[in-house]
Amino acid sequence: MGIEVIPYTSDREADVVAFNQRMRDGGTTWGWYEHAEDEWLPRRPGIKVWREHFLALEDATFVRGAYALKPHEWWIHGEAQTVTDWQGPVSEGLLSRKYNTLGLRLIRDMLKRYPLLYSWGHGGDEASMFQMLVSLKWLIHPTPFCLRVVKPFAFLRRNRYLRGSSDRRLALDLLAFSGAGWAALKLMHAGLALAGKRAPVVEVEEVESFGDWADALWERCLPEYQAIGLRDASTMNALLPAGGWPAAIRLRVQQGGRDLGWIVVMDNALEDDARFGNLRVGSVIDCLASPDDADAVVAAANDFLVARGVDIIASNQSHPRWAEAFSNNGYVVLPGRRYFAASPELQKTLEPWGDTQLGLHLTNMDGHGPHGF
Repeated sequence: MGIEVIPYTSDREADVVAFNQRMRDGGTTWGWYEHAEDEWLPRRPGIKVWREHFLALEDATFVRGAYALKPHEWWIHGEAQTVTDWQGPVSEGLLSRKYNTLGLRLIRDMLKRYPLLYSWGHGGDEASMFQMLVSLKWLIHPTPFCLRVVKPFAFLRRNRYLRGSSDRRLALDLLAFSGAGWAALKLMHAGLALAGKRAPVVEVEEVESFGDWADALWERCLPEYQAIGLRDASTMNALLPAGGWPAAIRLRVQQGGRDLGWIVVMDNALEDDARFGNLRVGSVIDCLASPDDADAVVAAANDFLVARGVDIIASNQSHPRWAEAFSNNGYVVLPGRRYFAASPELQKTLEPWGDTQLGLHLTNMDGHGPHGF
């Protein structure tokens, strides 16, 4: 019967469990969600963002692969469009050459369902998926990573990614214990901040959810962006449910009683993370304001996370003005650390790309959540 791609329903949960076991037995860490109903973004009436799951089923019995789609209403050049992020695909092509073309087939299946398809990730151009998208003539747009080291000693001693060899560990330990690393990192961030303009004094309130004030802010800010996912109150409360996943902190930023914007942060004490080791990582995972007010909103998030005692603060941003706001607040902005990949149909919708890229607003929440950087 071959392979058929079908929606993931509850009667297939046992088959997904068996698929995950085969993947583990084959020595991979990849697998798929073992519950058919999406626990983060189930489809709900009136909510314009949700997530769907699909399975590649062989002979109507064996799950050989899976993927998820996250449709989201975007506004592009002032018009509403359904634009879709994808997660996966995961397949037994990692275990057997028999299925090594299944990933490509699943991408083609995604495009049939939602032609305005994109992904935001692909941490390096060496990845096989990245190369596949290049060969399929997708638009590939590099975006920056923003980083501030709050506690240099902890960063030098605990950052697992930088301490990958004995020589590096020795060098970083010398920098940490001599104080030279502390001085260099503090001076670097101070120098970057001096180059920017001083952010105005603002009032910051931690809120449990987004209300009417967020709707008014969305309406005011929307015309200032060329391409942006819907960020009204109902959408944001679905993406960031109170008491649910992700464990985010929502900050409402005002000046003299006027809403400047909001920004969403996380504070995670990591353990043996592949990149950050045992660091306490503050992250900025979403934000909205007029681009002219980005400096003040970023400053508010930075001060909030520093006061909580994080070791570092990081964020992925696509909008040039938001990246500049991080730089103005003393962050190192590293170019080309994450890629926005857009299908040919989405690329057409984004034309003229030269103008659109200057007003494209993406944060971690435009992907499949704040899983990492």
